[in-house]
Amino acid sequence: MNKNKEMIPIFFAVDDAYVPFLAVALQSLVEKSNIENNYEIRILYTNITEENRIKISKYKRENITIEFVDLNEYLETIKDKLHTRDYYSKTTYYRLFIAELYPEYDKALYLDSDIVIKSDIANLYNIDIEDNLLGAVTDEVIQSQKVFKDYVEKVIGVAQSTNYFNAGVLVMNLKELRKTKFQEKFIYLLGTVKYALVQDEDYLNRICKGNVKLIDKTWNKMPIGGETVKREDINIIHYTLTSKPWHFDGILYEEEFWEYANKTEYKTDIQEIRKNHTKEKQEKEINDSNNLIKLAQLEADCVGDDRKNR
Repeated sequence: MNKNKEMIPIFFAVDDAYVPFLAVALQSLVEKSNIENNYEIRILYTNITEENRIKISKYKRENITIEFVDLNEYLETIKDKLHTRDYYSKTTYYRLFIAELYPEYDKALYLDSDIVIKSDIANLYNIDIEDNLLGAVTDEVIQSQKVFKDYVEKVIGVAQSTNYFNAGVLVMNLKELRKTKFQEKFIYLLGTVKYALVQDEDYLNRICKGNVKLIDKTWNKMPIGGETVKREDINIIHYTLTSKPWHFDGILYEEEFWEYANKTEYKTDIQEIRKNHTKEKQEKEINDSNNLIKLAQLEADCVGDDRKNR
């Protein structure tokens, strides 16, 4: 690896169940990478088999390193406080520890694994977020339902729902996060506030509000938002909630997912996941999404509303 090239730290967080989709994300990242850059990829985990680590390590290149980071010991004292719901796993919280885990970095990217990358990820890293804590994209799922907008404004306290960001694609100002003692604040909130809707994303939005640079939605385009931008302009597709081509047919941008999935060692595994995601499982997933709407309504109804006085 040439030390004179720009070095881009990139973090993922997965468990064994999501490794096949991490492979899809890495396949797209590698294909769109530029030899003029160095990419340092770290995968945060507490449960990944050696077989899967070996398969994922094959994405290493001359200018791309991959390191697996076992967080079992680091999270031992707080793991029982990391509450989740439905299909979420505790890996969703791991991004919140990056700043303290890596004091040598001033800036890094965090990426969810249910994505396809359509341009050089270095372009995202090079966005100037100034002295903000994060660079992120407005969450299209939140914008899709009035009740979600009410939830983030009333429960999380984000003044305008359009400022509520999705935590699946983040430009992280690690230096400023450390300055503001972000991790200390998060661990304190874990013991005092339990967010039921989107867990880590809610904590991030609460702690970082007012210090987030909103970036173009082409860097975190979700199928649920519809075709609101030209396909050729999209940089990252993010398959959130029920918009997963490995669970449902007819998902917007599904062809981009399968283009890369069919190039991975997990091609057959992902096809089996789709085949075995029965109608009953689909109905349960849709029902879970409907229950999420009800939960957001319940949470919002439990908070007074002074927005009319703004």
